[in-house]
Amino acid sequence: MPIMTERQLSTIDRLLIQADRALRTLTRDTQSPGRPSPAAEVPEGDLDSGQRRHAAGLMRVNHSGEVCAQALYQGQALTAKLPQVRGEMEAAAAEEIDHLAWCEQRLRQLDSSPSVLNPLWYGMSFALGAGAGLVGDRVSLGFVAATEDQVCQHLRGHLQTLPAADNKSRAVVEQMLVDEAKHGQTALEAGGLRFPAPVRGLMRLVSKAMTKTSYRI
Repeated sequence: MPIMTERQLSTIDRLLIQADRALRTLTRDTQSPGRPSPAAEVPEGDLDSGQRRHAAGLMRVNHSGEVCAQALYQGQALTAKLPQVRGEMEAAAAEEIDHLAWCEQRLRQLDSSPSVLNPLWYGMSFALGAGAGLVGDRVSLGFVAATEDQVCQHLRGHLQTLPAADNKSRAVVEQMLVDEAKHGQTALEAGGLRFPAPVRGLMRLVSKAMTKTSYRI
């Protein structure tokens, strides 16, 4: 049976693929990382119950952020006008799978679980990504760059507030920071539009709402 190429995929095919990816993103233990977790060889620190709750809250925020990233990239890939841009969105989503799996692994180690609001975050992010793609590829790529900038700011803050003994979570966050910064720069170099300050400010407000709720539930 011949392999279906990019050009042979119909709109229905793409929607079914997106539905499958959404289910995989929102269901535990369904994502296989391409790289081992940076925390795999790091010994577990001596954390008291309060420190474990705080670390779990931060990693739950990071996990929700990766759920949003998956939805954002998939939404953009669905509506991107140029095949090259669509390919870049799908490649970025594949790399973010590592982060999603790493955060889920760390949450399990901390005897915690992902946010129950992840389906909501996924739906909102997918709609934003698809909308940005419909406006144009430059806007779509610019949205990626602005989003990754927000993510990097959150990750830097987490590195400052993680318990000193939690080197496993720290290892994950440090590698995520490197990868996210690369994704943002790649989007700009591909022609992404630099968003004005008011737009970035609005994005920060939305991001804060997500992080505060995901930290707790």
